[in-house]
Amino acid sequence: MADLEKEKESAARKSLEWVRDGMVLGLGTGSTAAYVIRLLGLRVREGLRIRAVPTSASTEALARAEGIPLVTFADVKELDVAIDGADEVDPSLRLIKGGGGALLREKIVAAAARQVLILTDSSKPRESLGRFPLPVEVVRFGWELVAERLSRLGVTPRLRRGREGTPFVTDEGHYLLDCPFGTIADPEALARTLDAMPGVVEHGLFLDLADVVLVGRGESVEVRERGREPGR
Repeated sequence: MADLEKEKESAARKSLEWVRDGMVLGLGTGSTAAYVIRLLGLRVREGLRIRAVPTSASTEALARAEGIPLVTFADVKELDVAIDGADEVDPSLRLIKGGGGALLREKIVAAAARQVLILTDSSKPRESLGRFPLPVEVVRFGWELVAERLSRLGVTPRLRRGREGTPFVTDEGHYLLDCPFGTIADPEALARTLDAMPGVVEHGLFLDLADVVLVGRGESVEVRERGREPGR
């Protein structure tokens, strides 16, 4: 069985090849992104000069602990590279994200980056999206109505809950509905439907954002780039 944690760390270590002195980075959220932040912290303490925009309170806390200088979009209008994880990736580099609960900020950061680098272990690549329940971020007011509208799409949404059983609340104060669609035949069409649904703030379909995907696979890291077949 693959050691997924080692694969995440290998992908994170590989991602540092895209980081240059003076860059402004976007830092994702989740277990894979945490490896990147710790490795960047080591480089910063060795003299690397970077600044970063975090995508969650947890990422901000870890980055501060590692000594990484942080900025906001009041300070910068564009990022050089955004580095993040994903819950699923298909051969076209379309993603499902949001397992870590930070999809709204992650999408804003990805959209502001000149290059988006996604890191995964070998369990995340799929031929099609949908095995991982699609997170949909919704306003708290009337969330039950939004859930009912989502159910008309043939899915049974589940309100995400925290460890104590209370509803999970994102850093922006919203709820998350996890939607187990199964195979999503047309991700673009589903994204358009969700974008038009009142009460939906954002969803976890990242369809045209990833430029490079690094997949930890055993002892190696596979590099997938937009427009290039895997392994070529």
